[in-house]
Amino acid sequence: MVLVSPQHTSSPSKFQRFVDTFVFEPYAEFPRKLVVLDLIERLFMCVVYCQFVARMLLSLQFHIEAVLIIMAETLPIVLILGRKPSRTMSENRIDWIFGLLGTVGPLFVVATHVNELIPVASIGYAVTILGMTIQVAAKICLGRSFGLVAANRGVRVLGPYRFVRHPMYAGYMISYVGILMMLPSAINAIIYAAVTVIHVIRIRREERVLVQDPTYREFMSRVRYRLIPGVF
Repeated sequence: MVLVSPQHTSSPSKFQRFVDTFVFEPYAEFPRKLVVLDLIERLFMCVVYCQFVARMLLSLQFHIEAVLIIMAETLPIVLILGRKPSRTMSENRIDWIFGLLGTVGPLFVVATHVNELIPVASIGYAVTILGMTIQVAAKICLGRSFGLVAANRGVRVLGPYRFVRHPMYAGYMISYVGILMMLPSAINAIIYAAVTVIHVIRIRREERVLVQDPTYREFMSRVRYRLIPGVF
């Protein structure tokens, strides 16, 4: 008589279950090209972000300016890393270039000079926090429907989206004004001006994708302005 020992199959570890749930399962039915592009995008953003944080802390230590700037730029990274994939994500190279430039650009601001005018710096703190608050409000409405490249991840019509169609970008730009008040320099002004132009281009290109959705067209008819009520 031959005794056959039962085979023991080990259950997956917590880490393996986490990876399966948050890394592989969301991409299970997506084309390989989109999966590779999406993962490269996330890795690239992590590398640039880590370099940005290290540079800010070396320049400003843990001064309030450094804390606010890092917080302001951390939110977009968290949103990108935590977003859900979309089948409508654009594969257009121009969309990817503008998406990367618009997200990476603010991470190259310099901290060579801190504004020593207390009233101006204090206003800068408040403006930066206001921009961050708008971003958080938009994030709450978006959930994981956020991305760097144009895609239809669902239409949101609540919260700040009742006033403008792209409150997340509006929050970014308000934060840029606040940071520039804290760290005034010609280089930073050029960076933020260029990024603002890129955001406007991104908005127009994103809406080319979104307008294909009847729900978004109806949303456009109710919310006329993209960034600034009564202006644009």
